Amino acid sequence: MSDLTGEVVLVTGAARGIGAAIALAAADAGARVGLLDIDADGARALAERIGPAAAWAACDITDQNSVAPAVTALRSDLGPVTGLVNNAGKNAYGDPVAMTVDEWDEVFAVDLKGAWLMSRAVLPDMLAAERGAIVNIASMHATFTCPGMFPYAAAKSGLVGLTRSLALEVGPRGVRVNSVSPGYIETDLLAEYFSLQPPEVRREALDKHILGRLGTPEQVASVVAFLLSESAGFVTGADWAVDGGVSARFA
Repeated sequence: MSDLTGEVVLVTGAARGIGAAIALAAADAGARVGLLDIDADGARALAERIGPAAAWAACDITDQNSVAPAVTALRSDLGPVTGLVNNAGKNAYGDPVAMTVDEWDEVFAVDLKGAWLMSRAVLPDMLAAERGAIVNIASMHATFTCPGMFPYAAAKSGLVGLTRSLALEVGPRGVRVNSVSPGYIETDLLAEYFSLQPPEVRREALDKHILGRLGTPEQVASVVAFLLSESAGFVTGADWAVDGGVSARFA
């Protein structure tokens, strides 16, 4: 298990799915964990489940006036932040002609802008300590995608680009930045996607996987915990595929 003893890790979109699994994995690895989500009840419930090592804050990651007080409150409860997981995200199934500007802005605000706002809020502590780790949860759609996912792929590609760019900026001062690109993971978001597709789409998705199965949030969380830990101390600016081999098949 990756050792996060003594670390303070914030996780966005922590109320459910991959975010909740990451928060639980970080706590199990010894970290104090701050849970941020627009779903205050969900964040509170998970914090109560984790126990004294967790705190929570309601937060809209697209709004700097929400991010700043949430991060400040969690810092007060847990201590200076040493790890951040930008997990909160939004699926998008837009038509490039019919999509409105407001719908476009909403996708990019959640999937890209929010990661920058959160990183900007925690970096002062990390840079002062000359250590820290940020992990951005991207998607296999950052590398290859399919019809009907506009403009999700563009936003997640931007998140991988942000990862590389930010790694270059803060790496000389001891802060590592990486991304994880999950494939088909059994979450509510994936269930939502399949509900909008013909039944055979799920079967086709399974057939694309070298391992012949979909992933679990816990399997993504274990990779994130590693990247947050000193075990990954020489890893930065990288995008890690956790996709059951889908990217290898279509490389």
